[in-house]
Amino acid sequence: MVDQAQQLRNLVKKSSKIPLKRGQFKVNLSRVIAVASGKGGVGKTNFVANMGITMSRLGKRVIIVDADLGLANVDLVFGISPKYHLGHVISGEKKLSEIVVDAPEGVKIVAGGAGIAELANMNDTDRVRFIGSLGELEDMADIILIDTSAGISNNVLGFILAADEVIIITTTEPTAIRDAYGVIKVLARENREIDMKLVVNMVEDEEEAEDVANRIRMVVSQFLGSNIEYIGYILRDSGVQRAVLRSEPFAIAFPKSKAAKCISEIAGRLVHLEMEGRAQGKGIKSFLFRLLRLNSRRK
Repeated sequence: MVDQAQQLRNLVKKSSKIPLKRGQFKVNLSRVIAVASGKGGVGKTNFVANMGITMSRLGKRVIIVDADLGLANVDLVFGISPKYHLGHVISGEKKLSEIVVDAPEGVKIVAGGAGIAELANMNDTDRVRFIGSLGELEDMADIILIDTSAGISNNVLGFILAADEVIIITTTEPTAIRDAYGVIKVLARENREIDMKLVVNMVEDEEEAEDVANRIRMVVSQFLGSNIEYIGYILRDSGVQRAVLRSEPFAIAFPKSKAAKCISEIAGRLVHLEMEGRAQGKGIKSFLFRLLRLNSRRK
């Protein structure tokens, strides 16, 4: 009987090859970015949705994977109601490519399905099927944004460590800063070379954001011997809540708002890093192999 690790290797090899012409194969190296936070309520999902829109406007093909297992709500931010979600992939009813839905501004979404117990408690067989199905996204996106659950569960940790880079979202609240540092500490312990980036949300001004970022970077360097790159902040903006109530991303509802301008600056910075060669996607195949290795190590 073929073991599950070998099943996954076979799935990875199969899904990473996209026919171009007879005898030729093309691999589009998607950039996989996980977005995480230490606690809920810091604006992580809103950040993902609006970042996806803004990067799409910059010419990137973007897919958002809602991996907030149990509290998935990216679809609510966009005001859409997908018929199928990751639960149907886990159960084997649908392929991942069959549940991808179109969102505004050219963004595509893979819905998580709020409250689906099996997503938060995947057994080994389900995990193999789910991880293997992610390979179907390889030729559909330049950037894959993964909206993870708050905190650090085994499933969340696997997604983050397997991604090309991770963006940590925090606010200025002491509990948010403490919990963000907790996530960073776990990630640095697991992989000292992990590409971590920091965004400070809901700030009054640039000075407040830089104060928080500098404190976090200092303790990360001093106590963890690691680094986290500060890539920007998002100003507190009443338009954000108004957009949420309208089930519309604020980058669409209020494109000239303070928050939308901040998101635009962060997105531009991320794209610029790629153009400089300092942030290159390794592709879904690499993501899957790293996820496989992490899962095997935890057995």
